[in-house]
Amino acid sequence: MNLSYYWYETAHWLLGPARAATDVTKTLFESPGNPFTNTPYGRTVTAACELFERTTRRYGKPEFGLPTTVIDGEAVPVTERIVWERPFCEVISFDRDHPRAKAQPKLLIVAPMSGHYATLLRGTVETFLPTHQVMITDWTDARMVPLAEGSFDLDDYIDYMIAMFRSFGPDLHVMAVCQPAVPVIAAIARMEAEDDPCTPRSMILMGGPIDTRRSPTAVNQLAEERGIEWFRQHCVSKVPPAHPGFWRSVYPGFLQLSGFMAMNLDRHVSAHWEMFNHLVDGDGDSAEKHRDFYDEYMAVMDLTAEFYLQTVDKVFVRHELPKGEMMHRDKPVDLMAIRRCAIMAIEGERDDISGVGQTLAALELTPNLSSDKKLYHLQDGVGHYGVFNGSRFRAEIAPRIVEFTQTHEREPARKKPSRS
Repeated sequence: MNLSYYWYETAHWLLGPARAATDVTKTLFESPGNPFTNTPYGRTVTAACELFERTTRRYGKPEFGLPTTVIDGEAVPVTERIVWERPFCEVISFDRDHPRAKAQPKLLIVAPMSGHYATLLRGTVETFLPTHQVMITDWTDARMVPLAEGSFDLDDYIDYMIAMFRSFGPDLHVMAVCQPAVPVIAAIARMEAEDDPCTPRSMILMGGPIDTRRSPTAVNQLAEERGIEWFRQHCVSKVPPAHPGFWRSVYPGFLQLSGFMAMNLDRHVSAHWEMFNHLVDGDGDSAEKHRDFYDEYMAVMDLTAEFYLQTVDKVFVRHELPKGEMMHRDKPVDLMAIRRCAIMAIEGERDDISGVGQTLAALELTPNLSSDKKLYHLQDGVGHYGVFNGSRFRAEIAPRIVEFTQTHEREPARKKPSRS
């Protein structure tokens, strides 16, 4: 059995006294009564204490923190409400108190289930609040789900998608950010094959691994080179005691974070060194920007082992979807069945996680969907995160998404079946 999770928990426990001593020292050197406070020496000690605390901290789930938006130049309050719930996921609706709000297109943002919380898409949600009825999937940390709730694999993920689409459809637009592109298009293909009237009007696939044989990145190559058994032996561990999901097999969040940071280790080391210097220099604004970013980046969640291993195997090793070999509950996932749901594929020129062409493949694998229901956007100058966040996303990508959803919102409404 892989004991990495237990060693991680032990290390966190052993660091407790050192963290407590660091907190006391930091408080002492921040005290107005200390003559060394606000001196170069005092700020150096305080900065060192803060960096130690931040690099050894277990980061909790962040908040979205979006209390208002602006509609027609008017500040409008925003409230969060859970509108769909299952053991491994909740859907949060961002309700806006404005007369136009209910008449705007419904947009379900499917957040990645790949380590970070849905709050990583806070900027994405914020961008669409003035123009859409926004909902987002809030995936549950697997270590918080008791074993009695059962397993959660890729088939279950697709089941969740279909259930959501039926609950919120038929006048629904779906945005899949990165990893969800595969289960989202698979769910829609299954619904299209059954002529389900609740099939979404459109799907926006952003930097998703539809066909990872195209422009393979280091992530894709690692999966193919190692094979599924390597990941099973080295990446899967049991949840330790004291957590609700005790003994569940998971891909731990701390291992995922280690992988994320290893891809750009020099950048992260430089960022922390810059923060140290900002604190020593008394540059609180720059230090606060660093805190905000890493409070989000360092907050990670565990994934169920069965979902993680199936995704690696089916998407990155066997390439089942683009080969036409993917199955869901013993039924084929046939992209040829997609005839009604419009598709927009978005890629970043410098994406080092989902290479250029991997998401575009969705448009080429759906020949029975008319060309007027397909749109491709390659954003120059952005990497993976720039596809769904940042200044270029807000200025260049988001307006095209708004136009795309509005175009397909004007189509005749499909009749939603009665639930008698």
